[in-house]
Amino acid sequence: MKNRIAICALLLAAAAPATGADLLQIYRQAQVSDAQYGAARSAWSAGQEKLPQGLSGLLPSATVTANTQYNDRDLQFRTPGSLTSVQQYNSNTISLSVSQPLYRPQSLVSYEQSRIQVIQADAVFAQAAQDLILRVAQAYFDVLLGQDTVEFVQAQLTAFSQQLEQAKRNFEVGTATITDTHEAQSRYDLTVSTEIAARNDLELRKRQLELLIGRGAPGIAPLGQRFSLRVPEGNMDRWVAEAADNNLQVRVGRATLEVASREIERNRAAHRPTVEAFASYSDSAVGAGLQGSSVGTDTNTRVIGVQLAVPLYQGGFISSRVREAIANEDKAKQDLESARRTAELTARQTFLGVTSGIALVKALEAALVSSQSALDSTRLGQQVGVRTQVDVLNAQQQLSQTRRDLAQARYNYILAMLRLKSSVGQLEEQDIALVNAWLDK
Repeated sequence: MKNRIAICALLLAAAAPATGADLLQIYRQAQVSDAQYGAARSAWSAGQEKLPQGLSGLLPSATVTANTQYNDRDLQFRTPGSLTSVQQYNSNTISLSVSQPLYRPQSLVSYEQSRIQVIQADAVFAQAAQDLILRVAQAYFDVLLGQDTVEFVQAQLTAFSQQLEQAKRNFEVGTATITDTHEAQSRYDLTVSTEIAARNDLELRKRQLELLIGRGAPGIAPLGQRFSLRVPEGNMDRWVAEAADNNLQVRVGRATLEVASREIERNRAAHRPTVEAFASYSDSAVGAGLQGSSVGTDTNTRVIGVQLAVPLYQGGFISSRVREAIANEDKAKQDLESARRTAELTARQTFLGVTSGIALVKALEAALVSSQSALDSTRLGQQVGVRTQVDVLNAQQQLSQTRRDLAQARYNYILAMLRLKSSVGQLEEQDIALVNAWLDK
């Protein structure tokens, strides 16, 4: 059994990496390597192009066309004695045309939409950045909790093995029953199975971290003594009101509604006339050979004018597009209201998560002291004969469980604090830096 304990200790040393990368370093690696964040960054870059696309409908357009062709034509009259004419010649043409919209309401609305779409793309990308922070923090502290769990189980396993050896010795000298030995053996075997499950869970948590940074999970810094509990500024109502206005999903929904509202106006503008100025210049040349002539011709044409176009009827297409846009606007309103309610609920939940997390951490810190005292008292009671082996095992198990619960409560508090900032659209890298200062680097 001693060899088994030594092997478990070596495995624990291998599983618990030395202090390495901290939370801020992992976050910056994820910014470069996370595929989901990279896709969001590319989508943001694409969204920025909406503005020049919308502006293009208000700017002049110019086109140059050129062609050259060889003509070979036979002309024969059907009257008796008529002559046959063979025409072989080259013709070349180059032309330049320029148009400038003077009044095109659809293009003006499209430009306004493009400005809102850029704002929408900014909000979507900011949301992806916040989501990356939360995913990195969740994966980081999941790994820390997995490591803590393995460590606590290993400590419990060591304590149970000592209790098992003591029970066997006491049974051999007749001061304990075989029941105490069997109970200690049962607890030891169950803890071995718990350790196996904890190690498997730790490996899965590391794979989740690797998914974000695109490489093997490095050793990470644990939570240190600088960790401190902080009460959120202001009351819950203030956070809820701010979430209803500044939550990033609400911002996206608000921009979507504005785009949908302008889409109605853009489709209605299709009924309106358009006015544009245009100018063109063309230069054409026809070589000798036309109608048997030996003389070629050159022609220059210059045109300038204003064109008015009045749409009359398109089979009901425009009216249908207007009705469609009105329905989409109503959908956008409902989506915005849903996003606002969700943001308010999330703010309430995360605010309570922070405040209750503070109370839970304090309670478990007190419980840890009590559990340690209870274990010490139980061991002393066993020595004087007022406590049994089972009582010691239970006290040891309670201490290990309290240590794990305290570690998890601290991590949950940190995550709740980050989610609260995210609910009001204020989660930034500096919040990661604040948490990072609590780590032992």
